[in-house]
Amino acid sequence: MAEKLNAVKGMNDILPPESARWEWLEATVRDLMGRYAYRNVRTPILEHTALFVRGIGEVTDIVEKEMYSFHDRSDKYGDNDHLTLRPENTAGIVRAAIEHNMLYDGGKRLWAIGPMFRREKPQRGRFRQFHQIDVEALGFAGPDIDAELILLASALWKAIGLTDVRLELNSLGQPAERAQHRAQLIAHFEAHADKLDEDGKRRLHSNPLRILDTKNPAMKDVVESAPRLMDFLGAESLAHFEGLKAILDANGVAYTINPRLVRGLDYYNLSVFEFVTDRLGSQGTVCAGGRYDGLFEQLGGKPAPAVGWAIGVERVLDLMKEQGTQIPVRAPDVYAVVPDASAMPVALRTLQQLRDAGVRVQMHAATADGLGSFKSQFKRADNSGATYALIFGADELARGEVTLKALRDGSGAQTSRPLAEVAAWAATLQSPAPNT
Repeated sequence: MAEKLNAVKGMNDILPPESARWEWLEATVRDLMGRYAYRNVRTPILEHTALFVRGIGEVTDIVEKEMYSFHDRSDKYGDNDHLTLRPENTAGIVRAAIEHNMLYDGGKRLWAIGPMFRREKPQRGRFRQFHQIDVEALGFAGPDIDAELILLASALWKAIGLTDVRLELNSLGQPAERAQHRAQLIAHFEAHADKLDEDGKRRLHSNPLRILDTKNPAMKDVVESAPRLMDFLGAESLAHFEGLKAILDANGVAYTINPRLVRGLDYYNLSVFEFVTDRLGSQGTVCAGGRYDGLFEQLGGKPAPAVGWAIGVERVLDLMKEQGTQIPVRAPDVYAVVPDASAMPVALRTLQQLRDAGVRVQMHAATADGLGSFKSQFKRADNSGATYALIFGADELARGEVTLKALRDGSGAQTSRPLAEVAAWAATLQSPAPNT
C-alpha cells in the first residue's frame, strides 16, 4: 500500500458542511460589494518577490521571516525569477492597477477574495494558508473614502450578525511627520535599551515604529511612555483625521483612538484602523487597514492616493461560531428515491427538467452494493434536509406519474404528479433562498 499523504501543516481542507458557511459568507460579501459599487478584481497568487520587498517593507516580519519564496527553475524559458506566494493582496492589486493603467479615467473601487500564504506557527486564527477579503479604493484622497470603507466593514458585521467587534483608529500622518517622531522614538528607546527584548533591539534603528506594536507585556511601560505620533501631526494630517471622525460620528459608528495602532506594513500613512474582538484570544484583529498614498510611487507608478482593508475569513467564521451565529444552509428541495435501477432513465430525465426549472435536486445514487432498500433511501432523503421525496416507483411509472411525499411539515402527505407536465408543477417544489 502506498504511503498516505496528508495536507501541508497549516494548510487546511475546507469540507462540507463547513464549506457551506464559506459559500454563505462569500455570497453575502458579493452582494454587499455590489451595493457599495465595488468591483471584483483577481490577481495571481504568485508574484515577483521584489513586489513584496518594496511594497511591504524589507524589515517587516512578513518579508524577513514569513514569505514562501523560491527561484523559478524553468531554465528552458530563461525566466529564472525569484518568486513568492502572496502574503497579502494590496501590493498585487496596486501592481495590477499600475501595469494596466487602471486609473487613467479616475478612481477605482475594487474588492478581492482569495488565499494568502505566510510561514508562521499555526494556531487558532492563524494558518500558513489563510483567506482574506480585500477592499481597495484607489485614486481617492479625501477622508470620505476612508469613512466609506469603515462603513462598508460595519455593514458587513451587521449583515452576518457579528456584534462583538470594536473599532480602533489612529493616524500615522505623513512621511516628514513620521521622520520627526522616529527620531524622538529612537532616542526614547535608546534611553531605555535595557527594557527592550531582542526583537525590539533589532528593530530600534530599522523600524522603531513597530516596537510600539509589541505583544511583550514586559515592554508595556516603556511603550506607553514613548512619544506619540499624534503629537507630531501637522494641520493637514489632523484635518484629514478629524474629517474621518466627523463622518463616523454622523453615522453613529463607535470607535476609540489607539495611539499605539501602527499596523505591520510599511506602506501606510494617515488613517489606520482595526476592528478587534476579545473572543479569539491573541488573534483578536478581525479586519485591518488604512491609507497608503505612497505605494503607487513605491512600486514604480505615478503617485496616487489609496486606502483599503483586509478581513481574515477564518477569523470571521471562527468569531461567528463563538457568538453562536446561525448560518442558513439551503438544503435540496427534492430528494429522488429510485427503488429500481430500471427507473433511472426516466428519473434522470425528470430530475434534469426540474433542475432546468430551478429546483434543487439530490438523486439517490448506487454504491458498490447497489441502490439499497426503499427504507434506507428514505432515511437518506430525510437526512438530506430535503423538503420533499420524489418516488419513482414501478406502479407510478406505469401510470406516467411520480409520487411526491412531504418530509418536513409533519403530515407525510403524498400526491401524484404527471411526468408529462414536469414544468407545470416544478415551481411548487422550490423553497425560498435563505436570507443573507
